[in-house]
Amino acid sequence: MGKKIALSWSGGKDACMSLHTLKEAGYDIVCFFTTLPTDINRTFGHGEKKEAIEAQSEALGIPIHWIQCTFSTYTDDFINEVKVAKEKYGFEAIAFGDLYLSEHREWGEKVAKQAEIEAIYPLWMEQSMSLSALDRFVKSGYKAKVIRVSDEKMDLSWLGRDVNEDFYHDIQKLLICPMGEGGEYHTYVYDGPLFKTPIQVHDIETTKLETTHRLEIEVIK
Repeated sequence: MGKKIALSWSGGKDACMSLHTLKEAGYDIVCFFTTLPTDINRTFGHGEKKEAIEAQSEALGIPIHWIQCTFSTYTDDFINEVKVAKEKYGFEAIAFGDLYLSEHREWGEKVAKQAEIEAIYPLWMEQSMSLSALDRFVKSGYKAKVIRVSDEKMDLSWLGRDVNEDFYHDIQKLLICPMGEGGEYHTYVYDGPLFKTPIQVHDIETTKLETTHRLEIEVIK
């Protein structure tokens, strides 16, 4: 078995492709890290329900280490929980699914350094490669749907769409990063090669937030 690592997990396509890439490279992913605000039962990254992330954990066979945090203490909370989990799972590195935003990488490397582990970026690329990265995901066999869009960049017709060949062609008509690296859209992965079983999800409603709209989904068990 390869080097033991943890993976920062949002539930979206970038995290999923990071997992797939790391597995192909022979790494042993021993746990996911997912952050939760202390006052709500939703993830920091995409605002997804806790149970939806738990369903992914079960389907992929990888445990989640939840990081309870606040906006003001986010980094410190993250570092402290990484140290705790390192003792439990024995990993040597933490992987992040960032693509090309240098400030995100700098943050992750800072966190890893303070936790005395390595930071790994399996998807790191030039910004110009983002369209080919989307093409790779579409052809990977994983299935994801759009669960959140930026009101400034995309309209509500994108919510609920699967990230497939039609999505790949249509996204190129917009003046945005095809992978949504700037927060233009977020996704939820519900099936694919590493999933033991597909996750059945049901669209409930669309909710308006400050600068985004979110598709509320429910996991069907």
